[in-house]
Amino acid sequence: MKLVFAGTPEVAVPALDALLASGRHEVAAVVTRPDAPAGRGRRLVASPVAQRAEEAGIEVLKPVRPRDEDFLARLREIAPDCCPVVAYGALLPKVALDIPARGWVNLHFSLLPAWRGAAPVQHSLMAGDQVTGASTFLIEEGLDSGPVYGVVTEDVRPTDTSGDLLTRLAFAGAGLLAATMDGIEEGKLQAVPQPVEGITLAPKIQVEDAHVDFAAPALRVDRVVRGCTPAPGAWTLFRGERLKLIQVTPLPDRTDLAPGELVVGKNNVYAGTGSYAVELLWVQPQGKKPMKAADWARGVRITAGERLGA
Repeated sequence: MKLVFAGTPEVAVPALDALLASGRHEVAAVVTRPDAPAGRGRRLVASPVAQRAEEAGIEVLKPVRPRDEDFLARLREIAPDCCPVVAYGALLPKVALDIPARGWVNLHFSLLPAWRGAAPVQHSLMAGDQVTGASTFLIEEGLDSGPVYGVVTEDVRPTDTSGDLLTRLAFAGAGLLAATMDGIEEGKLQAVPQPVEGITLAPKIQVEDAHVDFAAPALRVDRVVRGCTPAPGAWTLFRGERLKLIQVTPLPDRTDLAPGELVVGKNNVYAGTGSYAVELLWVQPQGKKPMKAADWARGVRITAGERLGA
């Protein structure tokens, strides 16, 4: 088939690579978000997908809005059979959805209908899911509600961050998307409507969602930290300033600390929660680089009775 691939961040690059490597379909063009400011100089930088497409000599389309007439006209000229999508980052209007003969097929990083929305991996981790995965589905006007072509499952490991899990799903999902394109082309793959039971939503994680409440149980503290790492970053307050929490580990045998209470050992920092303690492993003070929690604690000279939180 002739394909137009739509995607923007680094997590979409493995899927584009898989389609290019298959040699079975022609990737005629790539659609991505416009160049965005990055780095200290805030200079405009092309998306990771745009950079990969340019390396491969593929035409890159960067519409400000997918309903822009210039973009729609060019898409009609290319006349793709199908448009695979991975984390494109903009809603596609019906006028665009109607152009490819076999529609737009999205790779979504959850087992639909669970975790429809912008942050499925983060929400899955924060909810304590033990198994997650990726799904390919035919895009319709509803939010991630279209019929599903295929799924791949992935176990959630006890120390997974959202970054760890998303990286694995990006590569597993790349193979699923390539296989989905093959199945559609062969006419052997039919999309199956999603069940009406089990629908959960995964809206974008806001900064306030990443606030760690040490009155919550230790497992909840751990899940929020892992789910919000690397972005937007879990955080708490210490002496009135934000402290980012990068890695903690629950300690079920230690129940002697009040919620948020800090105790510093020779090379360890412990914090109480609503159940048992957690050990702080890596933190990032406001305006500084990430550091081991023990180094941070020595620098700020924590006194007896000091706590994390408001």
